[in-house]
Amino acid sequence: MSDPDGDRGLAAVPWRSRTLYVILSCSLMGVMGVSLVSPVLPDLRPVFGVTDAQVGLVITAYTLPGIVVTPFVGLVADRFGRRRVVVPLLFLFAVAGVGVAFARTFVEVIVLRFFQGIGASALITLAVTLIGDVYDGPRRDAVMGVNGSTIGTGAAFYPLLGGALAGLRWSAPFLFFGVGALVGLFATVALVDPEADRSTDVRTYLNRLRAVAVLPRALAIFVALFAAFFIFYGAVLTVLPLLLRDAYGLGAGRIGVTLAAVALASAAVSSQYGRLSDRLSASQLVAVGFVAYGVGLLAVRLSPSPLAVAGSLLVFGVGFGVVMPSIDTAVVTLVDDDLRAGMMGMRTSVLRLGQTLGPVSFTVAADLGFASTVVGYRVLLVVAGVAAALGGGGFLLFAARGDRQPSE
Repeated sequence: MSDPDGDRGLAAVPWRSRTLYVILSCSLMGVMGVSLVSPVLPDLRPVFGVTDAQVGLVITAYTLPGIVVTPFVGLVADRFGRRRVVVPLLFLFAVAGVGVAFARTFVEVIVLRFFQGIGASALITLAVTLIGDVYDGPRRDAVMGVNGSTIGTGAAFYPLLGGALAGLRWSAPFLFFGVGALVGLFATVALVDPEADRSTDVRTYLNRLRAVAVLPRALAIFVALFAAFFIFYGAVLTVLPLLLRDAYGLGAGRIGVTLAAVALASAAVSSQYGRLSDRLSASQLVAVGFVAYGVGLLAVRLSPSPLAVAGSLLVFGVGFGVVMPSIDTAVVTLVDDDLRAGMMGMRTSVLRLGQTLGPVSFTVAADLGFASTVVGYRVLLVVAGVAAALGGGGFLLFAARGDRQPSE
């Protein structure tokens, strides 16, 4: 464990720890599944002869398993250890992902993405769980920030890589998922489960977990998670690539470059989370993040060019870089060690619900409710932006008003 009086910056990060690199590698795999293929979505329409709404299923099929699977994975990890769960998930993620490259029909693509989603369902969850297991105090916050920054960096790099690989062939990005098997081999050798008391009574375990999950603080975390990922995956990772192709005629490579702006900003902000958390509470940081969400989406709608869209996405990325480390810190400090993976599993289940419903909701609404999907996408960007800005701003005003109330 760390010295509670240590530096909250990067100096507090244990750079020589093999566990740290397992954590970061798992997070990189966890974020790869959507970021790598998002620029390729428009190319899949002519390859398989599908509509925009059907293309959205490529993301939905991947995120759907996490809604149900992740809490179960968390329970198993709490009872039997982290490594016994992490390694098989990494191999399933790699094998199913590579399999998409050889799919002959769109149905096969969706089935393989579903199984890949099972493999990916708890990778980031278990990475954050390990942070809570191994580190505490300032070191925990510093590692949480580095993990968030790593996720942001990966999410920035993967669209660039996915767009470049798609320029060779639509299936090339899916072949890259094979790197997950290498991470699985590394985790097999490097990961040592932290010592912890393991619950032996499943009923008692579930009752304790349920008691925490219904607390107002936990419910607020779940609502924020759902909203954050519903908007991110629906408006940015699904709608925006299709809009950039149809409205601006961009290819997969340029779409990847544009989307990378979100992750670049997120990585930069997350790396400073240790310092930000000294100045504002986690709930205040989440609210600030949603305001940035809203401002970024409204700016995207008003942008006259792809370059301006990329600049607007930097603002959105600031919001994401603030929201996720704040929520993850709140979750890992909410429960005891022997419940942490289970609670993180519930967190990821809600997150996956947002990821699953976002793409389908945005694409179907644009397809059925407007004269053209381009018009629909633009209107929905405004709706999502206003909702995010009002939600975040309203909470900040409410919190500030509460702070000014005289004490009894």
